[in-house]
Amino acid sequence: MSEIEFRELTQVNRNELLTLLNEDLLREHLIDHDYFDARSVNEWLKMKVKTDALSGCRVRLIYIGGVLAGWCGIQPDDKGVELAIVISQKFWGAGVSIFKTMMVDAQELGHKEILCHLLDSRPEYKVLKRVAKKVHKTELLGRCFTTYCIEVDKFAGSK
Repeated sequence: MSEIEFRELTQVNRNELLTLLNEDLLREHLIDHDYFDARSVNEWLKMKVKTDALSGCRVRLIYIGGVLAGWCGIQPDDKGVELAIVISQKFWGAGVSIFKTMMVDAQELGHKEILCHLLDSRPEYKVLKRVAKKVHKTELLGRCFTTYCIEVDKFAGSK
């Protein structure tokens, strides 16, 4: 597999990000929202930069083999702290490696538990179910998600 890099949000080519965020296959597994344009992608970036600056949070761009593959973040959630990974379908095979890196980040940031919300359009993830202390259904913004509650220290110890 190609090298995975996590970069600061300020290092992105906005046109590449715009193209990525508007991929139809990626959007199928996200909350419904309008397609991004130059203005809205700038607003999204500003919001994520603010989130990244919050204590206990980290939001990064993901590059695989030098290509923008997606973004990931440890960010506030109504119920705690969410670990989000949003990557283009052609890079889905890298998801487990990205997840493991983000769990190390969560531990470094001092989190005890993180939540992973997967839209109900996605299959159950056996790997997540195996490491989760609890799995339940959650409704967010009018959509149903499978939420995996993962104890950070137990995950770090199980690797």
